[in-house]
Amino acid sequence: MNSLTTTCGDNQGFICPLLNALIPGQKDTWVPLVASLADLLLILLVAMLLRGIVHRVIDRIVRRAATHISPARTRIRSGRAKEAALLLTERRKQRAETLGSVLKHVATIVILGTAVLTVLERLAIPIAPLLTSVGILGVAVGFGAQELVKDFIAGMFMLLEDQYGVGDVVDLGSAVGTVEAVTLRITRLRDADGRVWYVRNGTITRVGNGSQGWSLAAIDVPVAYDSDVPAVREILKNVAKELWEDPEYHEKAIIEEPQVWGLEQISDAAVVFRLGAKTVPAQRDDVARELRIRVKEALDRESVSLAG
Repeated sequence: MNSLTTTCGDNQGFICPLLNALIPGQKDTWVPLVASLADLLLILLVAMLLRGIVHRVIDRIVRRAATHISPARTRIRSGRAKEAALLLTERRKQRAETLGSVLKHVATIVILGTAVLTVLERLAIPIAPLLTSVGILGVAVGFGAQELVKDFIAGMFMLLEDQYGVGDVVDLGSAVGTVEAVTLRITRLRDADGRVWYVRNGTITRVGNGSQGWSLAAIDVPVAYDSDVPAVREILKNVAKELWEDPEYHEKAIIEEPQVWGLEQISDAAVVFRLGAKTVPAQRDDVARELRIRVKEALDRESVSLAG
C-alpha cells in the first residue's frame, strides 16, 4: 500500500486533486489506491497510443516510399521502360516494407520497454538490479547469437543499398540463381536446375547482379576461313539492323542497336565474328537466341558456311 500511496505524496500531479474533488472525505482510503491504479493505466494507455501513432507514421512513410515515382517516370512511352519501371517499383516496395517492419519492431520494443520500466518504478520495484540482469543476459545472448546479429546487419545494409531484389539473377559466390525472397536473415535463390538455395546474408562477401540496368547479349559466329570477311560482316550488320527495327524487340527488349564488333578469333579452320546487343536484363537470353536464329537464316540465304 505504501508504494501505491506515494502517488498522492508531494508531487500529486492532476489525478489526486481530481479524485479528491470527486470523492470528498476519502483521502486516506480509496483516493491513493485509485489514483495509483489510474496513473499506471494512463502510462500504459499513453504507451499503446504512442505505439499506434508511430506505427501509422511508419506505414505511411513505407507506402510513400513504395509508390513514389519521380516526374521523369510519369512520361514513360515504351513497353521496355514500363517493364523497367514496374520492376523498380516492386523492388522499392519490398525494400520499404522490410525496413518498415524492422522500424516498427524497434519502436514497439523501445516504447513498451520504457512504459514497463516506468510502471515498475511507480510500484516502487527497484529496476537497477533488473537492468543489470538484462544487460548481462543481453551480453550472453549477444555472444551466442553473433552470427544472427551479423546476418541481420548485413541484411539491413543489403536492403538499404539495393544490391539485389526479387527476380534478379545473381551470383552470391556460394550459389547462383534467381532471387525468390529476401529477408533480413537469409536470401532464397532458385538455380537453373530448380534447386532452392538458402544463403545467410552474413556469409555473402560479394554479389554479382546480372539484372540491374542492362545486360549484354553477345554471340560468336564462326564461319569458314576462306569466307569473304567484308561480305559476312555486311550480312551480320543487316541482321542486327533488322532485329533493332523489329517492334517486338525494339520496344520491349533491346536498349541499343546491336553492333557487329568484328573478328574475335582467327584459326586455321575458322574466323569468328562477334555480335552484341544491350538488352533489358530479363530479355538477354531471348535476344541472344533470336540473334542466332536470324544469323543462321541469313548465312544460309547467302550460302555462307559455318565452321565446326
